[in-house]
Order: sequence, then C-alpha cells, then structure tokens
Amino acid sequence: MQDIKKSRDEIDEINFQILRLFERRMKISDDVADYKVANGLPIHDAIRERKILDAITDSASAENRVQARMLFQTLMDLSRSRQVLRMHGLSEKYFSTRIKAAIASTENELPKTGRIACQGVEGAYSQQAADKLFPLGKLIYFGSFNGVFDAVESGDCDFGILPIENSSHGTVSAVYDLMKDHSFSIVRSIKMKIDHSLLAKKGACLDNIKAVYSHEQAIGQCSRYFASHPEIEVIACANTAAAAKFVAESGRDDIAAIASGVNAGIYGLRALPVKIQNSDSNFTRFICISKEMKIYPGSDRVSIMLKLAHKPGALYRLIAKFAAMGINLTKIESRPIEGSDFEFTFFMDFDMSVYSDELYALLDSLDEDCDGLTFLGGYRQV
Repeated sequence: MQDIKKSRDEIDEINFQILRLFERRMKISDDVADYKVANGLPIHDAIRERKILDAITDSASAENRVQARMLFQTLMDLSRSRQVLRMHGLSEKYFSTRIKAAIASTENELPKTGRIACQGVEGAYSQQAADKLFPLGKLIYFGSFNGVFDAVESGDCDFGILPIENSSHGTVSAVYDLMKDHSFSIVRSIKMKIDHSLLAKKGACLDNIKAVYSHEQAIGQCSRYFASHPEIEVIACANTAAAAKFVAESGRDDIAAIASGVNAGIYGLRALPVKIQNSDSNFTRFICISKEMKIYPGSDRVSIMLKLAHKPGALYRLIAKFAAMGINLTKIESRPIEGSDFEFTFFMDFDMSVYSDELYALLDSLDEDCDGLTFLGGYRQV
C-alpha cells in the first residue's frame, strides 16, 4: 500500500497541472466570446456541448463515467459564465438597459406616503407591514391578494403589500400563483415577527370554544395546538383580521380567531390565556410591489421568475450558473404551470448588487438558456 504522504504529493502535483490547463481553457474561452460577438453567434451551442459530453462519457472508464460527465459539464458552465460576462462588456443587452434606466429614474428613497393596497381589514399583518414602510400612507383594503395585484397594475394604488413566506409554515402559495398572471416590480421586502393571539368575545371561556377562524397560514403556524385539541373545529377564512372582525360581529362566545393582539382593541375582543403558535421565533416576509420598475439605493437582493425545459439536468444546470459565479441563492420556489405536463415556473431570490456587471451577465445568460425569464425586481430587505 502506497504511503499517504506520497499519494497526497501526487494529488497536489496533479491539481496544479489541472489548474494550468483550466486557466489555458478559460483564456481560449475569451477568444471564443470575442468571435461570437463579432459574428453575432449565441453563447450556448447545445449540439456541440452534447457531442463533447457524449465523447467524454464514452472515453472515460466505466467507474468514472458519471463523475467525468459532471466534471466537464461544470467546466462548460464556468466557461459559458465567463463568456457571458465578457460578451456583456462588449455589447449592451436587454436587462442591463432596463435596470440601469430604472436606477437612473428612481428617487433616492422609498416615499413615506402614497396609496397603499393591502389585503384584509384594519388590524391585518399586511397593514402593520404597510405602516412600517409607509408611515404616512393611505391604506386601501382589498378582499383578496388578486385585488392588491390588480390595484397596483391598474395604477389605482402606488404600492401593494403582500405576504410571501413564513419562517415556520413556508410559502404563501396563493401569492406566488398570482405572480405568474400580473405585471409588477418588487421594490422592497420587510421581515416581521408574527405573534398570534387567540381572540374571543369578552366573557368567553377557553374551555367553551368550539370553532376557531383564521387565514390558512396562521392556522398552519398554530397546528400543534389544534392537533392537541381535535374537538375544536378550525375554519379557514380570507384574513386574520377579518376573522377577528367576524368573531366580534357574530355575537357568539363559543368561537375565536387567530390574529394579532392589536385586533383585541380594534374589535372589542380579548386574548384568551393560551400560547397558540408553534414557535416564538415566527417571522413573515412581505414584499412591496409597484407597477413600474423602481430600484432604490442600497438594493442588494434580486428576484426572478423563469420557466425551465422539462428534461433531465435542467434544474441542475440552472443552479450551476449561480454556483459558478459564487452567488448565494436565498430561495427557490416552484409552481406548476396549469395545463402542462408537469412543467413548472421557478421563482428565485438571490443576494447580488443591482449595480454589478455580473448581474447583467447572469440575466443575459439565463435569458438565453431558459424559457421566459422575468426580472421581478432588485430591492433591499428591512
């Protein structure tokens, strides 16, 4: 058996040989990028790439075929990313033009006022998020998330507030499903701590509660309590604050609502003495949307929407682009495309400055390789 030090020394020597070949390969990639720009050729040549990968697979020993194909696929992803960045420096593309125009035309800070669309009624968590972002805003309430999208898209409201995900109960699927059908831009994100209370009429007794009303997200965030109390009927409704209002107006003392404690004062209810939510560390992220693309100073998070071809390796190759550029993906969400054969729309959030050429190069690359890329916004989370 060979001594481990000798083996490691051999690996170190091979590593540097690979490094020199890698640097030579990337230098040639620059020449290829220059040629493609000069001759109007696309970055990705799928036919040539497949032929190379097939040849590599056939040439590799049986025990190394899978790993060899993955290695050369990664090399090609790195090479393509470099070509995109170089080609971007030689030609102005669609996304960079739009983003730079939005940066130039956006005011220096998010306004404190405006017509703000919220789903629900007074006391809703969306209202609390809106108050934090727009302390002088005029809030306009809608009965559905779709109403918020419509109000912003039509120009009836300047901004809209929408919950998008919760730390303990996950994605607000209804909002993501609506994103596919509307034109908007994310301009800010806010993360809020959520503290649920079980609210009932004054004089109501916890032991006599037969039914509880709330939004499905809030119900999910309190699932452990209801699992231990199967005798209580749980009824989903449009909004937590709407549930509190319903309980207040019902005249019944045997029902309660899961909602923010502020609703007790608004609707003349009281918080029953019980810990209702699963976790004390419970946060919801809200997005603020506008009709036109606005990019305020300090924006360092990006959201996009895209469709992938329904074929093996498509998602891997997408994620490899981010890995090749050292970009931190903070969220990836998939939603089925109605009427399709198991095809999906993907939503991705990642940390990246909207002022970097690397972002424009990445978007150009994704636009070329994916079906229907949409830039949802560059913004800051508070």
